[in-house]
Parts: sequence; structure tokens; C-alpha cells
Amino acid sequence: MKRGALLAWFLGAVTVALVIIGTIWPVPAAAAFAGEGRLLQSSSTPEAAVQNLGEEIRTHDWEKAYESLANKAKFSEFEFEHDITGYYTGLRTYATLDHFDISPLHATNDDAEMQFTLYWSTVVGLQPDERKLHLVRAGNDWEVDWPIGEKPAVPPQVIPVEYLRWDVINRGPGDDWGVQNVDAPTVRIVDMHPVQRADGVFVLGELLNEDVVPAYVSVSATLQGPNNSAIATENAFDKISHLLLPKQVTPFMIEFPDASLAQVKSIRMEPFSTLVSASADPVIEINNQQFNPGPEASLTGQLINQSGQVVNVARVLGTLYDKSGQLVWVVDQYVDQALVPQTPVAFDIHIPEDLAGKVSSERLIVATYSFGGLL
Repeated sequence: MKRGALLAWFLGAVTVALVIIGTIWPVPAAAAFAGEGRLLQSSSTPEAAVQNLGEEIRTHDWEKAYESLANKAKFSEFEFEHDITGYYTGLRTYATLDHFDISPLHATNDDAEMQFTLYWSTVVGLQPDERKLHLVRAGNDWEVDWPIGEKPAVPPQVIPVEYLRWDVINRGPGDDWGVQNVDAPTVRIVDMHPVQRADGVFVLGELLNEDVVPAYVSVSATLQGPNNSAIATENAFDKISHLLLPKQVTPFMIEFPDASLAQVKSIRMEPFSTLVSASADPVIEINNQQFNPGPEASLTGQLINQSGQVVNVARVLGTLYDKSGQLVWVVDQYVDQALVPQTPVAFDIHIPEDLAGKVSSERLIVATYSFGGLL
């Protein structure tokens, strides 16, 4: 018992001593992240000032980030925070800052320009947010002029609701066993072909809802080798619009990483559909749609929410065709801010350089999600 008590006293004394030593003489890495978990350094250079600002945004230290700005008198801390996270609930609202990049553009003794790219980790992957920052010298330090965006302003108005809506009533638990649910909608694959890329095989195609009711859809593909043996099976998860109204078409793209088309004898496709409640609202208009050829080929345009409700998440799906109408590629982009009624939001979708020269036409659709379900 005495030995145990002595050992316990010794370990306690050593622990206290280590805590005191660590407090008085902290290691550089610990000191750098002291206080509130951010890098503590002087803002004696433009790069250091932007680095500090990035760390304060990463830790959601909005008060210190706002106080460090040179032009904070032009807007409130609330406006600064929501200029970054969004005024309305969207992908950015619940995102965390994964990392950020700083690139010097121009500098003199009294001012500088920096490219500041924040990479937000969202539920659909990393979403970049590029900001061009102007910095000014304030004594021995540098301060950031934050490029505050204009807050979406929707004027009071009445928007008439004139759209189709489908409600589904399924059998209940007390119904007779012979009562049948409504049949699943009829869907059909209207185009499909595989493409070999450096990172694997991609199965591209289009799916049509042939029915007069809305459908939740998906597609699976199985690569088959000799003797019809299955090589791999994958589903269309992301690059597809899962909700199709009657007579609507969605592109789909299914990826088989590290697969080789030379080993594939055939492909078995299986479309899937189920009946869901849906409406034709919100209507998202695409304005100024334009294909921009290389270098850095892209599809650009603006989304305008024509409805009277906020769309929390929107995703643009683009189907690219060659001169013969053959499907070349499928591209997409999530818009990381909510779509407010009657307020344009820009999109810019990258197109692989080696495919841009084949593109002759394109078709864009918008898939939307609002809290409460698919629309």
C-alpha cells in the first residue's frame, strides 16, 4: 500500500511539473495555436494578414476577423459573417473551411492585392470560393479591405402559384390485403454508351420518364466480361437528376474507377423508378447560357428562381453533344448559396480540355432541393 501511494504521489508531482514547464516554456507549435486554436502571428506582411484572416474564418472567430478589416465601417459584423456563410440556408451554411490558398497578385509599399481561395467542405465535396482582396498598410501592419457582396433583396410582392402538383396516396396498414399501390412510373434509357478515360470507364446516357406521373429514378450498370461474368456494378448517384416530372429527360454518368473497356464484352443496364409526390414548382430559369471553348473551357450562365420560395440547394447538370448529336460528356456543379426569388446567381462549370473540342451543343437542367423534400 505504501509503495502504491508513493507511486501515485510521484506521478502526480511529475504531471504538475510538466504542466508548469509547458505553460512557461511552450513549444513553438503549441504557442502558435494558443488561445483560440488559430495561428498567432504579426500582420507585418500582406500574406500574414490574409493568413490570420483565413485562420479566424476557419475557427468562426467572426469578431476578431471583422475587427481586423480596414473597411469594417462600411458594413456590420453580421453582414460580414453572412457574406461568407450565406444569408439563407444553403450548402455553405453547415460547411467547414477545409483549407485556403493565398496567391500574391500585386504589391507596393502601401497596398497589395492577393487572390484568396477558400475551400469549403460540404456534404457534396469541396466547394471553392474565390475572393480578390485589396490590402492597405496601417503603420507596421497590413489590413484587408473585404470585398463585401450585395445582400439579396427581394421586394414585397405577390407571386401567383400556377403549377402542376402530384400527390400520392398509398395503401395504409389497415387496408385489405388485396388493395394494390399505384404502379411505378415507366422510364426508359434513350441513350447509353461507355467512354474510356485515364481514371476508368464511364457509362454515359439519358433517361426518360415516359409516364404521366412524376418518378424518383436511378440507373445501375454492370460491366460484363467473357461468358457474361460480372466485372463490377455501380449506380448513378451524383450526376443524375433523381426527380423526373412526366416526359422529362435526365442525363446520367456512372463511373467505374480503374476499369478497362478492353476487358468489357457487354454492359447490362437497369433503370429504377418509384412513384413520388412532386410539383412543377420551383421554376428555375437559366439565363445567358454560354459554352466557352478552351483554354479553360466552361459552361456559364445565371440561375433565376422564378418561384416565391427559397431554394436551399441547386445543382446544374449539363449534357454535352457533338455535331452528330452523340453524347460526349456530363458535367455538373452545385451552387453553394441558396436561390432567393428573382435574384440571379451565376454558375461556371469546368469542361475537360480534351473533350471541349468535340462539343457542338449542350443541354442544361437544374435539380433543386428545399428543406422539406425534393421538388
